Amino acid sequence: MKRYFIAGLLIWAPLGITLWVLNLLVGTLDQSLLLLPESLRPQALFGRNIPGVGAILTLAVILLTGLLVTNIIGQRLVRYWEALLVRIPVVKSIYSSVKQVGDTLFSGNGEAFRRVLLVRYPHPEAWALAFQTNVPEGVSRQFNEEYVAVFIPTTPSPVNGFYFYVKKSATIELDMSVDDALKSIISMGVVTPKNDPANGVYPAD
Repeated sequence: MKRYFIAGLLIWAPLGITLWVLNLLVGTLDQSLLLLPESLRPQALFGRNIPGVGAILTLAVILLTGLLVTNIIGQRLVRYWEALLVRIPVVKSIYSSVKQVGDTLFSGNGEAFRRVLLVRYPHPEAWALAFQTNVPEGVSRQFNEEYVAVFIPTTPSPVNGFYFYVKKSATIELDMSVDDALKSIISMGVVTPKNDPANGVYPAD
């Protein structure tokens, strides 16, 4: 009986979690319908709410925005808008930081979150998966040794974590994709990539 229950659970649990995440995502994107006049919302047009309409609207707005800002006039409007935002003290700090992170992650030229490392955390006898975010030259000059900035995500929620500067010589770069590393973190190590170095031997200290 126990074996059958576990077998059924292994089928329904991933499906249930997937549907829950999708429902949460679609529900969040559907909030964009609040930007429309009540007369244009699905409730008024069709007499009922239609899940996913807001998600389609959100994607359309994002694509339209991207289309507009890729031309000369759109770029000038963006520069004007950003110049306006950076004049507001608190907004300036938040907007500039978030924009810099976004530009780094989506530019395709940076090194942020493209290298998976092993770092000693939370104590010298333990290893943790980490993502290299940048190479802080200022920190390296302070110690006359190359340092790297790393983000150590928590499990099972990798959006939270810790940010550290560590010696590059004290890290091990893994032959592992970011996707595989995230799968391992989210599953708390249950899902182990085939090329996971944990199946091999780490270099001796």
